[in-house]
Amino acid sequence: MAVEALSPEGMPTHAGDLSIEGRGIEPIPASARYGSLGRIFTVWFTPNLVPAAFFIGTLAALDFLQIGFVTGILAILVGNLVGSILVGFLGTMGPATGMAQMPLARAAYGKSIVAPGLLNWLSCIGWDGINSIFGAGAITLLTGLPFVVSLVIIVVLQAALGVIGYEAIHTFEKYMAIVLGAMFVVLTIAIFGQANTGRADGFTGLDQLGAFILFSTICASFVLAWALYASDYSRYLPTTTSRFGVFWVTVAALTLSAGWLEVLGLAVADKATSESVGVIHSILGGGFIGGFAMIAVALGTVAVNALNDYTGSLSLLAAGIRVPRVVSAFVVAVLGFFFTLYLNSGDFGGKFTGYLLFLSYWIAPWAAVVLIDWLRRGGRVDPSRLMQFASLPAGWLALISLVVGFLVSLPFQQSSYGAELHKATGLPINVISDNVLHYADLAYVVGFVVAAVIYWVGSQMMPATSEEPM
Repeated sequence: MAVEALSPEGMPTHAGDLSIEGRGIEPIPASARYGSLGRIFTVWFTPNLVPAAFFIGTLAALDFLQIGFVTGILAILVGNLVGSILVGFLGTMGPATGMAQMPLARAAYGKSIVAPGLLNWLSCIGWDGINSIFGAGAITLLTGLPFVVSLVIIVVLQAALGVIGYEAIHTFEKYMAIVLGAMFVVLTIAIFGQANTGRADGFTGLDQLGAFILFSTICASFVLAWALYASDYSRYLPTTTSRFGVFWVTVAALTLSAGWLEVLGLAVADKATSESVGVIHSILGGGFIGGFAMIAVALGTVAVNALNDYTGSLSLLAAGIRVPRVVSAFVVAVLGFFFTLYLNSGDFGGKFTGYLLFLSYWIAPWAAVVLIDWLRRGGRVDPSRLMQFASLPAGWLALISLVVGFLVSLPFQQSSYGAELHKATGLPINVISDNVLHYADLAYVVGFVVAAVIYWVGSQMMPATSEEPM
């Protein structure tokens, strides 16, 4: 397997350049860089103004959480800050190297990047499906069109952005930040007119602490998933761009946007009887405001899924699959279409919460390896040595660190899928969380720390070789 050859062709040259980006995972030359920190804010602010974030807030009222309004706001703040900090660190690698996130991870993972690369490709398809349930449902409620027709509209729009590439996505997110921001201000006023801000916690003592940690983890998992995308949307920025600025702008954008929608969901959690976008419509009472909300949901879905299609295309290339980026982006959109149909076939709530938690636990140990490798190299990597898949080292230490970190985190997980797998396989999934931690979920922390320690110690013990990409 190999990737397409290095070429200066196929890159956008300035803001608003909507020519199709043919370039794949090759680093962006310093002479071709452009843009400012403002686009980092909009590219991370807009995609989180989606119903998925709203429904995370509504989970607070479920029987296993019973989180009160004040406690819920604190958990949302803590969760989003913790999750977005990791995204912010990884985003600083874009201006420094000119590389997208998963291709840059080749520095640590070598040929073993095939595993996380394909996992993230599948994850992007999964997120496409989750978001499209809401977006297509919104168009159906607004227009009366069949769900499949509404879904086709969403997929065509997001695929167009993903195929055109980096600049089309940044331009769309910039203008949608204004449009969706204004829309959600109106919706916030309407929703808080029905809010229950006096709801108290349903648990006390350690049970309350466990519920708080679990809800914080759920919120963190939503923004943490962006860690796999981070430098994809900062790699065209000039090398002189402030790393401090990239970090804090990313943290602010993610925390503000995801936290905003989650607080809205928290405010009306008692009224949310299902995961359907129809709940938003019914809470707002239909009419003009309800229709207004459906337009916002549809636009938000396109905004977030365009990133999934673009990043998914780069992840497939990073795994060594030889295919043009534009074709890969189109394939992600098409497969997301079919996954949406699967999700819409029944039990979306169980599939949604299970996917959000269990299938994202590998991200923390993956990121730990990437960060430790970055620090070990002093933040310097020669991107040209990462381009040819065949010349990469095996990367077993990185993959072992990821796998062990994930496995050790199993007892600390708390997910419905994990409980089912525990019964079916006997693996210690959820065991410590259920029996010791009062259902708190510490899997992300445990997985991150374990993977970081293994990779750090292992890399110190292994002698550097001339084959190691630097």
